[in-house]
Amino acid sequence: MPRLPASIITMLSASAFAQPAFAEEVFDVEAYDDSRTIIVTGVSDGYLATNTVTATKTDTPLMNIPQTINVVTRDQLDDQAHHSLADILRYVPGTTVGQGEGNRDQITLRGQNTTADFFLDGVRDDVQYYRGLYNIERVEILKGPYALIFGRGGGGGIINRVQKSPLSDDIIYAGQASINSFGAYDISADVNAPLSDVAAVRINAVYENLDSHRDFVGGERYAWNPYVAFKLNDAWKLGLSYEYVHDNRTTDRGIPSIATAAGQPNRPIAGYRDQFFGVPDVNYTQLQAHIAKLRLDGALASNVSFSGTILYGDYDKIYLNVYPNGAVTAQNGTVALAAYSDPTQRENFIAQANLVWDVETGALTHKILVGSEYGDQKSANRRFNGTLSTPTISLTNPLFPTVTFNALSRDTVSDVKFFSTYVQDQISFGEHIDVVAGLRYDNFDIEGTDLLPAVDRPFARKDEKVSPRLGLIFKPQENISLYGSYSQSFLPRSGDQFLALTVTQQNLAPEKFTNYELGAKWDVRPNLNMTLAVFQLERSNATTPDPSNPVASINVGTTRTQGVELSVTGNITSSWQVHGGYSYQDAVLAGNDSVRLGQVPRHQASLWNRYDFSDQFAAGLGIIHQSSQFAAIRTVSNTTKLPAFTRLDAALYYDLSDALQLQLNIENLLNTDYFSDAHNNNNISTGAPLNARVTIRAKF
Repeated sequence: MPRLPASIITMLSASAFAQPAFAEEVFDVEAYDDSRTIIVTGVSDGYLATNTVTATKTDTPLMNIPQTINVVTRDQLDDQAHHSLADILRYVPGTTVGQGEGNRDQITLRGQNTTADFFLDGVRDDVQYYRGLYNIERVEILKGPYALIFGRGGGGGIINRVQKSPLSDDIIYAGQASINSFGAYDISADVNAPLSDVAAVRINAVYENLDSHRDFVGGERYAWNPYVAFKLNDAWKLGLSYEYVHDNRTTDRGIPSIATAAGQPNRPIAGYRDQFFGVPDVNYTQLQAHIAKLRLDGALASNVSFSGTILYGDYDKIYLNVYPNGAVTAQNGTVALAAYSDPTQRENFIAQANLVWDVETGALTHKILVGSEYGDQKSANRRFNGTLSTPTISLTNPLFPTVTFNALSRDTVSDVKFFSTYVQDQISFGEHIDVVAGLRYDNFDIEGTDLLPAVDRPFARKDEKVSPRLGLIFKPQENISLYGSYSQSFLPRSGDQFLALTVTQQNLAPEKFTNYELGAKWDVRPNLNMTLAVFQLERSNATTPDPSNPVASINVGTTRTQGVELSVTGNITSSWQVHGGYSYQDAVLAGNDSVRLGQVPRHQASLWNRYDFSDQFAAGLGIIHQSSQFAAIRTVSNTTKLPAFTRLDAALYYDLSDALQLQLNIENLLNTDYFSDAHNNNNISTGAPLNARVTIRAKF
């Protein structure tokens, strides 16, 4: 098991006063009236979040941000018994969950598929793995490309997890345990304790057993996260966090498709919801991760604040899989199989520094952000193709083949260094008009070597990009904002994970994302918010996974996603909370509407309700609807199409005492047979049948 190098620990300590925190700023007692919090993570009440630092790197009301932002608070995470990002995102319109080949989080935001646009407290967390929620206070989903804030990638948006932070004057012992009807269970703990008048520690830990409805599919994950925070004086705070994650589970690539009629889309094969198309004890993924984070927040003057974060991550991962490599020959026929193993090592060092200056110039007020970011990400990746004793499996008599992984097909090492600097000005022209404007300069330098040829082939690419952001906000009254925004982002040719650059790709310009958005935000009441956005996102020089060769990519030119997003969050009454939304997305190849992007349903709608009947008893009811979608980019008529589905969920809550709560969550209440997501035309995930989860939660 890898250990955190002493040199890195020294570097973290030595750099504390030169590098920055991102997602959180100096805590202001008067603004938030909560002196217990040492490091601010945003403001929320129940399901409704009102402030964020992530979108602008300044603590800003969501009402004043010209961008679509969905926030899932801790209260909602608990009420819906979410255990993964996939659970969360199914209730966020405009976001599609990907299968991730059974070994990682993968999403599509506004038609843009990604494995890398994930952040932890605003710092890039782009390694391919499943992220936990046990130590998370809230999850923020930001839509649209905003390179000014996040740098490369993030074409359709980003997912930011905000970590639980220590409290300065409260002793907390909290924990929960749950079990579901498939046999999966988990137990977690959350302990906070002041160490002195100026220091506190918070420790979160979890163990999860990952049994499922799928044959032979399970695993386990355990993790722990101690976090120590210090008030250095009245103006400065310091936090040091370390997380260890161990994740070992079955890689499940789902089920294949079957042909319907000539010239018509394939569909997922029916009747095989639980059947495993891998090989038991061969299909697995294992991750060990060490993540250390140092944060410093403080005031340089009454109107100048500093924030800084240094993050070091060491990740060691391998996954092996056998999977359907084509459509089945018939309903009771055979399906071709393929196999490979993929070990990866990644080491990330990322540092951010930000200064925020509040100043007035005549009648104008400014919140000026000046920041920089440096990163060094080293990767080593290999791939071994598998040889199977039998290249097909019979649906009527599934005998699993033996597999050997002995054919090396990829062996690369890469080192990515990037440096960014940016400036942003949030300008208030009185009570009714705000402008957000900024520029970011990125220097992205990748060097690597393809070790597979007889003679090592080095590859390299250096890109320098300037990314603009411009937003105009009009507030006819305090609780309503109307906005328009323009933003850009880019993705280097090495892609999300820097695996290789072909001779051709080395000479191609980066992919470019351009977003236009008009929107409105309305605080119907202080605890109820509605938002509406209309957008167009173009991706030029675009690449996408090759439907006929899942390990390769193809250039498709320019894609365009146009859509509408609507959301409502908060309290309908004092007893009734909701979180819901609707999205319409039209995602196509520009100039050829018949070529539709994969994993982008035209329509998505969701609504979660919680109603408190008394101080002791409450109930929840949720619905998800998703229209049909193509499993991959539709380049041919028989591209697989996943049918539309509607899923109903429910929950009951009972407070046994002030410190003890009992909770029952039921997923797929009507036992709907559906296909939740896919990786390509023949790797399709089946939705879970009706299942129940019982949770007992305690807090002292």
